[in-house]
Amino acid sequence: MHSRDMTRRTFLRAAASAVAVPYVITSSALSAGGNRQTAPSERVNMGFIGLGGQGTGHLLGGAWTYVPGGYIACSDVQVMAVCDVRQERRNHAWKRCNQIYAERFNRPNYDGVQAYNDFREVLARTDIDAVLLALPYHWAAPMAIMAMRSGKDVYCEKPIAITVRQAQTLVETARCHSRIYQAGTQQRSEYDGKFRQACEYVRNGRIGQLKEVYAYRLPGAFVPSPWTSDRSVAVPDGFNWDLWLGPLPWRPYGGEAGHTLSGLFVGDVNWSPHHYDIIQWTVNPDLKAPINVEYDKGNVHYHYKNGVVVHSAGHPGEPVGLEGGACFVGTEGRIAVDRNNIVSYPANILKETLWPDDKRVYHADSHSGNFLECILTRMQTICNPEIAAYTMNAILIGGIALALQRDVHWNPATLEFAADETANRLLSYTPRPPWCL
Repeated sequence: MHSRDMTRRTFLRAAASAVAVPYVITSSALSAGGNRQTAPSERVNMGFIGLGGQGTGHLLGGAWTYVPGGYIACSDVQVMAVCDVRQERRNHAWKRCNQIYAERFNRPNYDGVQAYNDFREVLARTDIDAVLLALPYHWAAPMAIMAMRSGKDVYCEKPIAITVRQAQTLVETARCHSRIYQAGTQQRSEYDGKFRQACEYVRNGRIGQLKEVYAYRLPGAFVPSPWTSDRSVAVPDGFNWDLWLGPLPWRPYGGEAGHTLSGLFVGDVNWSPHHYDIIQWTVNPDLKAPINVEYDKGNVHYHYKNGVVVHSAGHPGEPVGLEGGACFVGTEGRIAVDRNNIVSYPANILKETLWPDDKRVYHADSHSGNFLECILTRMQTICNPEIAAYTMNAILIGGIALALQRDVHWNPATLEFAADETANRLLSYTPRPPWCL
């Protein structure tokens, strides 16, 4: 134990290890912002790895991150490290964070935030409790797994994992090392509870028996392919291209280094997790029951054992659902929801309130607040590894059907396709050394 002895944080962690996970965690007392001053011993010490638009938004405040002023504005967080393979990004974050703390603590020469090129140096620090990862697609699962093995709690932006085997290892690692993990599918917590409301109304039979769901988005999958381009340009100064590639096969720098490289994916693994996460939450399938994925001229249809069919397209004539949502169709009506709207047909469905004895789902009003609260209490987050992996696997198996242009039959109990060696080959890939997990 650190020399600061038994702080509130260490006491809660020790006490929580002996209690069961609660059904509901309400909005967190640790939500970002606020005026309450927190003792240094009670703050969550964090490192931020990946400082592009999403990562910097989480750190300093920005669109789609839902933390006013960023985590650095949260009195319950102490930013300790920033890391990126691009020098200009990490230097900007390093200077800005130290400047903010210098002003807040009235310490002109404050230098408590350190900048790193190699994420392994951040993971090696024993004074860092948690890391926030906003990375290229291929790094999300490997780095999250390495972080949890190093004793860190993890908030990871989508796509969570790009293969089923990565997702499986992610779940096993979190369980083995007793780590807290939050997937960055914020719709469960944000947007004034619209998605939670839709989920609870459907689960409680307000549209009758659920029959169909329209996802408005194709799923996707990682499909490794040989690099065929002859394009090769000089790596920009201050950019560690080899570390950016990481587990991917070596290829020269061709001027492309955003979320991913061309030719490695079919469908969509970036935006679709928002849609399919809400769908899985609402459909509430038997997690071990087989799923038949039907390929249909560039679209897919998921056939669940409970009779629900999920379509990768949008509902005909219904615009609500495009922004991260879905349309749920039952025997007595339908509900469509996205980040901007929730509508029902007939309209009186949403005018009727839920009864006290109706079924409820996990309630959190702040995705970041929920993560910070669970770090202290050691309770499961609203989008824990098992939830994130099940949703991501649904996306990946649909993407494999797209890649093969045929039906596939998925068994979640074995995490394999039934009698389908070709499809099963796409459940993993061989990482480039030394990144084998």
